[in-house]
Amino acid sequence: MSKTSFRIEPIGVIRSELTSREAAPMQGDEGAPEAWLEIADRVASGLAGITVGDELIVLTWLHLGQRDVLQVHPRGRRDKPLTGVFATRSPDRPNPVGLHRVSVLEVAGQKLRVAPMEAIDGTPIVDIKPVLAPKDER
Repeated sequence: MSKTSFRIEPIGVIRSELTSREAAPMQGDEGAPEAWLEIADRVASGLAGITVGDELIVLTWLHLGQRDVLQVHPRGRRDKPLTGVFATRSPDRPNPVGLHRVSVLEVAGQKLRVAPMEAIDGTPIVDIKPVLAPKDER
């Protein structure tokens, strides 16, 4: 593999009542439901230390995103001017990485129940990171 290409392997998958892009809110704070993060066996030990109440950043691969889109009307509103995807949170972009700030509601083995999560069912999880407080040394 060259230095300019790389491979990302999912560490898990989102399990949600949301089953289509059209049904999903655009942002988590716009009515997104709870969801489960199901973590793969091979990386499950990486959940050690996560507890109820923790805030996490979940990185996902927005697998239904169009990768050839460089400009969008923000929030799908045609009355807004075309804007570059790097200035928006559009799921359609060259590398459709999703960024979701969630709270942990339950830890059940290799699964985390979190909210709010606007990603749809089946969305691959790329990584999970804690939200850091000032001067947090994690």
